[in-house]
Amino acid sequence: MRTKEQRTKIIEDRLSKRLFFFLFSIFYSLNTFSQCAMCRAALESEGNKTKVEAVNDGIVFLMAVPYIIVAAIGFTIYKMYYKKPASKEEETAN
Repeated sequence: MRTKEQRTKIIEDRLSKRLFFFLFSIFYSLNTFSQCAMCRAALESEGNKTKVEAVNDGIVFLMAVPYIIVAAIGFTIYKMYYKKPASKEEETAN
């Protein structure tokens, strides 16, 4: 059986690894640009660079919103799962 300190250390190690991976993933993917084949063909035929960049930025923005929502839900579930249990004194008082 692990002590409370050992469990806390293990959880902190896991969280630090996950945080590093998460930050690395975000900064690694900042320079990506996505377009479907139809959007690319339509925009390249016009030759308007500003419009092409705007469409690229819009696609990246629309792609990021679902990930942020899922991360927020995941964080909420995590906080609920690891919520500190009420002490026995508080339970007996109620």
